[in-house]
Amino acid sequence: MTGTSSVELACRYGSPLYVYDLALVRESCTNLRAVLPPGSRLYYSLKANPHPTIVACLLDLGCHLEVSSAGEVDVACAAGASPDRVLFTGPGKTRSAIEHALRVGVRRFSVESAGDLDRIATASLAHSTKAECLIRVNRDAPLAGGSLTMTGVSSQFGVDASLLMDRPELFGSRPGADISGFHLYAASNIADPARLAEQLYENAVIAAELSSATGIALREVDLGGGFPAPYAGRGTTLDVAELTGLAERLSSVWSCYDRPPLLSFESGRFLVATSGSLVAGVVDSKTSKGFTYVVLESGVNHLGGMSGLRKLPRPQPSVEVLGGADGLVRGSLVGPLCTPIDCLSSDVELPVVTEGDLIRIPDVGAYGLTASLIAFLGHPAPTEIVIDGADGVISASRLTIARTPVGPEPFRESP
Repeated sequence: MTGTSSVELACRYGSPLYVYDLALVRESCTNLRAVLPPGSRLYYSLKANPHPTIVACLLDLGCHLEVSSAGEVDVACAAGASPDRVLFTGPGKTRSAIEHALRVGVRRFSVESAGDLDRIATASLAHSTKAECLIRVNRDAPLAGGSLTMTGVSSQFGVDASLLMDRPELFGSRPGADISGFHLYAASNIADPARLAEQLYENAVIAAELSSATGIALREVDLGGGFPAPYAGRGTTLDVAELTGLAERLSSVWSCYDRPPLLSFESGRFLVATSGSLVAGVVDSKTSKGFTYVVLESGVNHLGGMSGLRKLPRPQPSVEVLGGADGLVRGSLVGPLCTPIDCLSSDVELPVVTEGDLIRIPDVGAYGLTASLIAFLGHPAPTEIVIDGADGVISASRLTIARTPVGPEPFRESP
């Protein structure tokens, strides 16, 4: 996507706006599949970007979907996913969410605890069906090198490997739930390809050892992901050439199996991160006590909301001024919200801009709008534009938040 096309889109649809390019989604998916074992399954994690056109594109590319809420179940179905291509994960699957998934035909779940398994089995029996479950495993050893570690430490995610070894009877198949394998997800955004390959191999070895020790047969092993991609123009993208040989190494784990399990992998950020940009206008450029602040019409309500809550590092975005800029200045890039947490980057080199200039922040196709604080202060959400390379605009839409009546009490709109 060129700067000129961004300006044209802003002139046509206004700003701020997110622009996603399906051609880049296809490119990322093709590159990732090239290093995965032949016949393996690739799940797209909707949490990265649930835009229905992007989800439909990845379905067309053969991806399955990993969802973590009733809302994501609905997005998957609306995008055209067959329920048998949906895996429901997450540590907080409520009874109502499980029942909703079962009602629409989802039968595959990742189990996070003995209680989670019991709830799924009970709900499946009530719907006269049987769920197919992977047991998510919390490895006993921690993993270094990821931006967000979710195994090897005390965690809400998964069943401790030691517990699974000591009490396998808690996690066996039963009426309503058939255990079909293991799910191991170590960390997100592992920058070092060698470390990424090693953790995928270690996950495979752990799955094989747990199967042997517990007697749980393996039809599928979800080895997780961790495939890195830049965020807001910063960070590392995966050079897939550096994972050459991964498929052969993983296959060696199953060399003694008459029927090796299906290997599956998950990716959110790698598949969609580079496909998206945020285009936003400059509201003001001001100096306070000798320090410059560039104020945008978008802030942590549209980008980096989790970083604004200090749950992730600030994005420190790479900023391109559309139309050129005259010089650089040291300062902070901030948004329009009435809170000091609305800071996209601080004490960095910024282009000299004036009111009305447009800036573009690249590589925000993952963990952008829906990972932000879109309800806070009531600013309108950016328009979301989907293009397909040179074919131009495929769709243009905007998320809205509406209040709807619930329960017997009358609902009255404010005057």
